[in-house]
Amino acid sequence: MITTERTDFRAALPQGGRLIGLDVGTKTIGTALCDAGWTFASPALLIRRTKFTADKAALAALIAEQQVAGIVIGLPLNLTDGSESPRSQSSRAFARNMADLGLPIFLQDERWSTQAVERQMIAEDVSRAKRAERVDKLAASYILQSAIDTLMAG
Repeated sequence: MITTERTDFRAALPQGGRLIGLDVGTKTIGTALCDAGWTFASPALLIRRTKFTADKAALAALIAEQQVAGIVIGLPLNLTDGSESPRSQSSRAFARNMADLGLPIFLQDERWSTQAVERQMIAEDVSRAKRAERVDKLAASYILQSAIDTLMAG
């Protein structure tokens, strides 16, 4: 199941369970994990993109190791009007290719994730080089936290 509807995703996970958040980029995949009670999200691994089969294998290993029950993938919509973009279609295709893992997939609006994370790191005086290496994992954490806040809102 792939959905943008929080109620459908929530219904697919009646007992909760750990979730993984993914910020899927062209060069890297930032990952984040949350606790089984959906309280907080934390950055996890940064996967350097190679071939999709290798990327998927790395994600499947992390999912199995962490006993993940559901996947949250950032859906990059246009900032101005929330419409779909070519990057949105890329994220949807990534989700379709992950569907055979058998876990429910929730596509979370990620319009402001990278900007929010960048602003926070600048405010913390993190160097440009360190920001570049951390931004995708932190964006995945931001995406996942947004999703669990939405899911817990009722």
